[in-house]
Amino acid sequence: MSQGKVKDLTVGSPTRLVLGFAGPLLFGFLFQQFYSFVDTAIVGRYLGAQALAAVGSTGSLNFLILGFCMGLCSGFSIPVAQAFGAKDERALRRYVANAVYLCAAISALMAVLTGCLSPALLRLMNTPEEIMQGAVEYIQLIFFAIPVTVAYNMAGGVMRSLGDSRTPVVFLALASLVNVALDLLFILNFHMGVRGAALATVISQFASGVGCIAVLTRRYPVLRMERGDARFSGEHAKRLLGMGIPFGLQFTITAVGSVVVQTSVNALGTAAVAAVTAGAKISNFFACMFDALATTMTTFAGQNIGARKLSRVDEGLRATGRIGCVYCVATVAVVLLWGRDLIGLFVSAEETQVLSLAYQFLLINSVFYIPLLLVNIVRLTIQGMGFTRLAMFAGLSEMIARTLVALLLVPPLGYIAACFANPAAWFAADAFLIPCYLRCRRTLHGRLFGVAPEPDEEQPAPRREKRPRPCLCRPRATH
Repeated sequence: MSQGKVKDLTVGSPTRLVLGFAGPLLFGFLFQQFYSFVDTAIVGRYLGAQALAAVGSTGSLNFLILGFCMGLCSGFSIPVAQAFGAKDERALRRYVANAVYLCAAISALMAVLTGCLSPALLRLMNTPEEIMQGAVEYIQLIFFAIPVTVAYNMAGGVMRSLGDSRTPVVFLALASLVNVALDLLFILNFHMGVRGAALATVISQFASGVGCIAVLTRRYPVLRMERGDARFSGEHAKRLLGMGIPFGLQFTITAVGSVVVQTSVNALGTAAVAAVTAGAKISNFFACMFDALATTMTTFAGQNIGARKLSRVDEGLRATGRIGCVYCVATVAVVLLWGRDLIGLFVSAEETQVLSLAYQFLLINSVFYIPLLLVNIVRLTIQGMGFTRLAMFAGLSEMIARTLVALLLVPPLGYIAACFANPAAWFAADAFLIPCYLRCRRTLHGRLFGVAPEPDEEQPAPRREKRPRPCLCRPRATH
């Protein structure tokens, strides 16, 4: 395999590899949350609770649409990781080329549709009239810039598939600094309101996307296209869509439940919307560790399945679980000690009701972080193994749980029920995912070691082209 900034996760200590790979990812997710954090903090502190509620009311809709796009990119990266693990360079390049074509077409279509339909979607969610204009101004600009978001996520996904989790973080860190500067410029100096916050986010994402693409095309010898590699291939596109669409739909299905919960919270008034916005921002910040560990397991599982090392997937999952559980306990301690101070970053001291409600939301969610950890790492391990359609049903479990809480419990019990919507969804997803992982493992064991696979299951590894295979050297791990 060609040398470059790549890392082979099929050899070495799983615990050490997980920590080494997840570390840069964690910083990347933290930076990603950081500029979202800054957007919300500046909006809440300088534009007031009503503007904060306007931005927050778009959160679940944002997750619904952008979650599909980012899930699509993550799914596209699975065949790339499996081809890398199998040391099949030509298949790897063909998957990357066809992923670019698919991302360009799908993101352009999504941008036009969602940007035009965003006002109608917000009305369907019972967005309070006093925050409707601000909500439309914010989310419409974000949606029209979907191709920018997809460009960064696809480039970053390819890098991670090759074992490089550091380079995307560098550009994300730079983008965060750009975002902070532009937030202050557009909101405080140009008085652009929530539209300024959206514009700052779009420009910073564009900068990180351009940087990642520039490095991707120059730094990685394995991606240098040879004759025929860049041609569109129906076979490769079909496999990419077979992985990417279920991955994206998983986020969309999960987000439907969040939209239903957001709709029920909107009916409780502006104070409740602002409180959930502030509490969720901090909760999402803490959850960056779970995202980093889960993304690590996608690449770890993909490479090791490609290398036919199924037992290492188990080892990696156990190591990731131990690391995550220690983090969950530490997080609860932080929330108990400093949770109210963290809420104060978003809401002024005069907004006592919003402060109290936001802390209640944050504390209840943080107590149940271990089930959330399992949702993330088990689901993305299953997807890295190639079973993206099965993992999608975990999102269905989450959607059903959130919807039941929103429709049956929030109307009679009020805000406290909305605080338990996420934990209920996490438990429901775990009840499906853990048995599902055991089943997928048994299926793969049969395929890899001599038992015929079931005809209706997905194939875990990319199909190799029929050609003489050269002698390839194993790359050294970069640290």
